[in-house]
Amino acid sequence: MGDVVKIATRDSYGNALVELGKTHDDLVVLDADLAAATKTGTFKKEFPERHIDCGIAECNMMGIAAGIAATGKVPFASTFAMFAAGRAFEQVRNSIGYPQLNVKIGATHAGISVGEDGATHQCNEDIALMRTIPGMTVIVPSDDIEAKAAVKAAYEHQGPCYLRFGRLAVPVINDNPSYKFELGKGVVLREGKDVTIIASGLPVSNCLEAAEKLAADGVDAEVINIHTIKPLDEDLVIASAKKTGKVVIVEEHSVIGGLGSAVCDCLSEKCPTKALKIGINDVFGESGPALELVAKYGLDAESIYNRVKEFK
Repeated sequence: MGDVVKIATRDSYGNALVELGKTHDDLVVLDADLAAATKTGTFKKEFPERHIDCGIAECNMMGIAAGIAATGKVPFASTFAMFAAGRAFEQVRNSIGYPQLNVKIGATHAGISVGEDGATHQCNEDIALMRTIPGMTVIVPSDDIEAKAAVKAAYEHQGPCYLRFGRLAVPVINDNPSYKFELGKGVVLREGKDVTIIASGLPVSNCLEAAEKLAADGVDAEVINIHTIKPLDEDLVIASAKKTGKVVIVEEHSVIGGLGSAVCDCLSEKCPTKALKIGINDVFGESGPALELVAKYGLDAESIYNRVKEFK
């Protein structure tokens, strides 16, 4: 087997914007003095007249994006997840969510894999925040291919969208002809009958690796990639839960309010199933190398394998 290709989904975001910009003149990109980090600088280089640097003023940027959307254009407001969902929450809620404006929020540098930037920038609460806004679509792509498809789908979707991207390069896992991205639809990456593993974003590839290790122990794990947290693919979640009887949810986010909460809300109401949430356990992150933090907080393949194996 050749070397695994790894690409950060923030790079995918910048590249996808450029490709969309070539065929859609109504696409406008906003940034908050972070174009090099969010990778929207590639769009700025190609289409400088359609890129607006709002400076270190994220709340103001969301208001500008709302105004641009009101004119019929499609703005992508870009900054770190901590600033997009955290600092600017009130503006996102009241200026974008409440009037249901067609603004797309590109939130990069999410989760503990931000690494050395430390706890203040490792946003593990953004999905929980964005899920509470009525009408907000929340998307967490797992790799380069899915991230590009998600940006295109968000552009085509009428209404506010929150797209979550990472800083750390992750394996490309969706490079197959049968891959199809559809908002609100999960993807079964591996069929199984003993336990369901549901994941989003960075941990998806690690869950696949963990499933292979489980198979060697005689445990047949089904792996589902849920790229759209809201709306959740409840039909797929329920069907898999009925088949396996046990569900494990893995996410690079707090275990409070994210994918795990969305899945457990669904199951408790419609298909009571024993469930285990693997994520950030109500603690802040810390400064350190990204891969070491992923392992320390239990999101690497070995940790997932051990937790699922112990889950009875």
